[in-house]
Amino acid sequence: MRFFTNLTSAFLHCALVISVSFGSIAQTKEKVVASDLTRIKQLGNVAISPDGKRIVYNVNTIEPNADGSDYDYKLHIWLADADGKTAPRALTRGSESAVGPVWSPDGKSIAFTRSVKGKSQIFMMPLDGGEAWQLTDYKHGAGGPQFSPDGSKILFSTSVSFATLMTDSILNPSKGGPAWSLEKAGFLKNEQLKKNTAKPNPDGTIEEIRAYLDKDVEDKKAKVINRLNFQGEASAGQELSFSHLLVIDVKEGAKPLPLTKGFYSYGSGAWSGDGKQIWFATRTDTLVHPDRDLANRICVMNADGSGVRTVLTDKARSFGQPTPSPDGQWLAFTTSQAAIKSGTLDQSHLGFLNLKNVGATYSINPFDRSPGNLKWVTLTFPKNKKEVGKVEYVYFTASSNGGAPLYRAVPTVEKVEQLSDYDTGVTDFDVQPNQVVFAKTEVTNPSELYRADVLMKNAQKLSSHNDWVAKKALSIPTKHTFTNSKGQTVEYWIMKPTVVEAGKKYPLLLNMHGGPTAMWGPGEGSMWHEFQYFCAQGYGVVYANPRGSGGYGVEFMRANYRDWGTGPAEDVLRACSEAAKESWADTSRQVITGGSYAGYLTAWIIAHDHRFKAAFAQRGVYDLTTFMGEGNAWRLVPNYFGGYPWEAETKASMDANSPYTFVDKIKTPFLIKHGENDLRTGVIQSEMMYKSLKIMGKEVEYVRMPGGTHELSRSGNPRQRIDRMLRIYEFFERYVGKK
Repeated sequence: MRFFTNLTSAFLHCALVISVSFGSIAQTKEKVVASDLTRIKQLGNVAISPDGKRIVYNVNTIEPNADGSDYDYKLHIWLADADGKTAPRALTRGSESAVGPVWSPDGKSIAFTRSVKGKSQIFMMPLDGGEAWQLTDYKHGAGGPQFSPDGSKILFSTSVSFATLMTDSILNPSKGGPAWSLEKAGFLKNEQLKKNTAKPNPDGTIEEIRAYLDKDVEDKKAKVINRLNFQGEASAGQELSFSHLLVIDVKEGAKPLPLTKGFYSYGSGAWSGDGKQIWFATRTDTLVHPDRDLANRICVMNADGSGVRTVLTDKARSFGQPTPSPDGQWLAFTTSQAAIKSGTLDQSHLGFLNLKNVGATYSINPFDRSPGNLKWVTLTFPKNKKEVGKVEYVYFTASSNGGAPLYRAVPTVEKVEQLSDYDTGVTDFDVQPNQVVFAKTEVTNPSELYRADVLMKNAQKLSSHNDWVAKKALSIPTKHTFTNSKGQTVEYWIMKPTVVEAGKKYPLLLNMHGGPTAMWGPGEGSMWHEFQYFCAQGYGVVYANPRGSGGYGVEFMRANYRDWGTGPAEDVLRACSEAAKESWADTSRQVITGGSYAGYLTAWIIAHDHRFKAAFAQRGVYDLTTFMGEGNAWRLVPNYFGGYPWEAETKASMDANSPYTFVDKIKTPFLIKHGENDLRTGVIQSEMMYKSLKIMGKEVEYVRMPGGTHELSRSGNPRQRIDRMLRIYEFFERYVGKK
């Protein structure tokens, strides 16, 4: 009877895809559609209660706004039982998001942040009943709460603009300026902050004219820029801002105590295990403008802000993520070469310092991946029949080979232990001596909460936020490899169209990642919806991690130095050629797309290879000299090309690697997109390319996204994210539409 029911359903729902698995009865599943983007829920900020019985975490959703004309992102806190016997429930709801929950040491309450009058503030929520109450009302805002080990205080951070800091008598007691120069042309350092008391007058003395010009800046009639890094993500003329650390007693009416002061930033604050000290990272050279000092050091101070001392510093290296072990024996951290000269390319590395061994030097673990989210846990093991030994592990995640596995390491052993696979991604986690709780992304589900033992075995699914995916027909990627011309192993994945009919041919989409140090794979969730959407539309998809990608070690990442075009193009085109051999692939209907660096690579490829019927480049870089001035990611130029455009050898390399140099060779129909507020790559990049092709009468179209930044495809306006994907599909259909 069930067979006839399913068969009838298949005929009734003609929009559904029929999926047949060997040895089972036919079932019907729906296609992934564009609007499914709004159904994806993403989990993060996972925290286990001190007794190990409960978990709090964030769920990020896309919700229709009040009038239904658009969508809004909402972050709310959920509570789950570690035993999985009851379904998770929402602790917060409403129009204001609640972010970053952390447990009090006694497990009776959580702290989190929520916006109040446009500024983030810390709230407390008792879990035995009662409403959340506001702990901080700090004028500069408060974020990143961390309880002291005894639960009596909370450490938090705040961000203060330069102008505000100048008048803040607490964070800047002297109300003086910084020790470093503001680099204001034509003025000595001691003149750069001199207050002008003259009356604004355009026809007056030079001081009155200066006061008039200052008033124009105040009234937003002009922007005066002296900074090197003056471009933000969405607007230019960015004012310097500084992060500071404060503590507050956990009681109503308490006032915060600033621990740091002055014109410097202090980040990665962390309590010591005994609560007597606080670790943090800050700039290495206090006499150099923050835009020019690219190295961080690690420091420690007493819990009241006194006794600051530097623990790790090296002008050739940068240090971050200071994470002390609970017993105070070890400090785990990350480190990389500081980009103090052109041509510096490095990833983060895992490091350790023995805090009990006076005079000890730090060590760098040889693990050749970039670690993040370091967390200590003490595990016990039987030494013999009478004794129990203790081992302190650092757990962390690292992008690698198409996924984001969970790893662990001990300070005294160079080997790193991989605990989960490359086909999934651990997007966040927390660990205790008997369990790991983690958010995971995978092909069959974009994000859910799981619990496993400390070896990541016996995993148990705790949530069902994306169970709607079970009703969808999905394409499962298959992994392949080849050896490139540098002798490196390149990994790539092929995804068939969701439904493949015998004897029928389908278009093939080459989709490329940006960065250039990004990495894609089954365990990288940002492309989950886009890949499945195109497969559902009858396209095969191939994507690769060419030379220069992250997740394969430093030497692989450096393999595109002074070679952004030829080498990486060789790798992705090899993957595309291999995918084109699939029996379902129509070699006469191949298309190509990519964003950011992959927008660059799309333009490069179609200027040198004419196999593609259509191309779509998103937020790309096409002329490296122009990019040097227009984009806030301009340091990619000296880092990858070893110098600057005014240096002859570097200029020649940049021109030889710029797609714009070969614009007249482009024959492929070309769609170009850029967000109007994108300053990471800069809108002129796309407009130069479009205008030049238009002058030459080529088939080209240009889409500007009002208000869009470089992050549009990942965290931008949901309607624009859907628009972007549909435009890719619609443009390709003009040239490779269904036969």
